[in-house]
Amino acid sequence: MSYKAIHKFAHISAQKVRPFADIIRGQYALEAVDALKFFPNRGARMLEKVLKSAIANAEDRHVTDLDTLVVVDARVDGGPRMIKRMRPKSRGMASVIVKEISHLSVTLESESEIEANN
Repeated sequence: MSYKAIHKFAHISAQKVRPFADIIRGQYALEAVDALKFFPNRGARMLEKVLKSAIANAEDRHVTDLDTLVVVDARVDGGPRMIKRMRPKSRGMASVIVKEISHLSVTLESESEIEANN
């Protein structure tokens, strides 16, 4: 059984969070939390919260051995862009200030279930 947590409409660019998702993908869940603690970036904090939420979802479904949970999928997708306001440019033109939004999702599975599927 897989355990999932999603943070939709996070006010951060997906480009800033994707490297951290690549780091934790395939690791044990508790090791991934420890790895994300040592990065000073805001994207690492957001992904750490989503990962902790997925661990709590597994714990809520009575998973006794949290040490065997593996990060199967860590995904950061782009969301809708928020057009904030206009910025003056040269020759009387204007450009749009765009705020990026992303969706973070983490999926965990037990190590024994992964081996059973393969």
